[in-house]
Amino acid sequence: VQLQASGGGLVQAGGSLTLSCAASGRMFSSYRMAWYRQAPGKEREFVAAISENGGSTSYADSVKGRFTISRDNAKNMVYLQMNSLKPEDTAVYYCAAGYRGGQFDYWGQGTLVTVSS
Repeated sequence: VQLQASGGGLVQAGGSLTLSCAASGRMFSSYRMAWYRQAPGKEREFVAAISENGGSTSYADSVKGRFTISRDNAKNMVYLQMNSLKPEDTAVYYCAAGYRGGQFDYWGQGTLVTVSS
């Protein structure tokens, strides 16, 4: 599977942004999907994940209650709705895919989110 993330940009603190990740290839519904992010000078960290059928989600504590991950298997898309953004959310956001619950072996190119104070 190949992944293409989009939707990043510059937003003021308190604002909202929705990231999208388009997946190419077959059997998208067999992949668990996730969003990770990497801030300047920091290691990549987990943000959110969603199960193959969308019935189960998980979030990092830092984004819980503010971010929502969702997917549309008919369109081969996964989304990250981000609300109440904070300057510390500034990072390059990556979508990732793991086949049948396995490790996230497939990664997109990343999209930059900048939150100004």
